Amino acid sequence: MPTAASFSTIEVLQNGQRVEIRGLRPQDRAEMLAALGRTSTQSLYRRFFAVRRQFSEAETTFFLNLDFVSHVALVAVAEEDGKAVIAGGGRYVVIKPQQAEVAFAVVDQYQGQGIGKALLRHLSSLAREAGLQEFVAEVLRENTAMLKVFEKSGLEMTTRSEGQTIHVLLRLA
Repeated sequence: MPTAASFSTIEVLQNGQRVEIRGLRPQDRAEMLAALGRTSTQSLYRRFFAVRRQFSEAETTFFLNLDFVSHVALVAVAEEDGKAVIAGGGRYVVIKPQQAEVAFAVVDQYQGQGIGKALLRHLSSLAREAGLQEFVAEVLRENTAMLKVFEKSGLEMTTRSEGQTIHVLLRLA
């Protein structure tokens, strides 16, 4: 299996469209920001727990400059009118030995087509290869689509509710 930084595979979405799942690159900056612009207010809120269309330079640097050891990010790249565009992305950040926080965002027009499922599957595989045993995530209770992705992943899942937030633990091993 390739390293996380050089990871690349083709997935076929539920609608038949092909996307490349690959490691996020620093040169993806403009397209990543463009993807944010194509994402609805509701989807941004579900990802960041606030509507975020602008990020500081430090935040943007954090999102793009990955070591692919403690911070791994994959993107789903689709073709629109002959141009490669980011349709979604997922990442994990190691927060303690053998455990990482995982998060996803998918541009609205691509939601419900299997991108989140594919990203989770590939991130899980890379994480296992890196020796991780668990993913944790905080998901808004209203984000039933993301909760379903976790539930249908085949990974052992436990949850704990706290107000409007669901704390999710996924066992990778």
